[in-house]
Amino acid sequence: MIAVPALDLREGACVQLVGGDYDAERVRLPDPVAVAERWARSGFSHLHLVDLDRATGRGDNDGTVTAVLSLRRQRVQVGGGVASASRIEALLAAGADTVVVGTKAVEDADWLAAVAARWPGRLVVAADVRQREVVTRGWGHGAGVAVDHFLARIDPLPLAGVLVTAVHREGRLEGPDHAVIEEAVRTSRHPIHASGGIGTIEDLRALAAVGAARAVIGMALYTDRIDPIAVGLEFAE
Repeated sequence: MIAVPALDLREGACVQLVGGDYDAERVRLPDPVAVAERWARSGFSHLHLVDLDRATGRGDNDGTVTAVLSLRRQRVQVGGGVASASRIEALLAAGADTVVVGTKAVEDADWLAAVAARWPGRLVVAADVRQREVVTRGWGHGAGVAVDHFLARIDPLPLAGVLVTAVHREGRLEGPDHAVIEEAVRTSRHPIHASGGIGTIEDLRALAAVGAARAVIGMALYTDRIDPIAVGLEFAE
């Protein structure tokens, strides 16, 4: 399993939110490019970059996304409000290794099938879940579909992976939702990227044990709950 630091962008800064709640911002760092460089120096070969403002219709951080991608230090997957083929194309051209598609992918199966066929192996679908229901639109809207049914629906597509984020655990450092991740690994033929609640290196080891291909780490890194050097060494590519 590969450990991947999360770099979440809001208003030009790197932030960490609790439960995806904009009123519960716990971390704010003014220089996201410096943060990306820090994680590269710590031994992380991958980076998970998300534009929270795009994801919630509050604007964008396009300049910062481009600046991080221009470092060419890591393999970066970029997400947040990606809802068009032109946006996917632009991110890949700018240097993204993969692009994360969420709300549009959940709500428009035909669109997802078309872009997955156009860029095979370059898209990661975000299956954000609260308990077992898939949620969209910045985690504020229940999609009315259980995660196992959604994973079965997208299973035939040529994806790079599926990012399963336990929204109810996000930023709380209380441990991942192992049952949801284990079910996703069992249900899907795609590599599962686990996110939400990771607080210790033991959490990472447990996710590796149930078969997660990657683990996206946020709050635990930014609050020094886990040692980035140790994680980077143990869970490198």
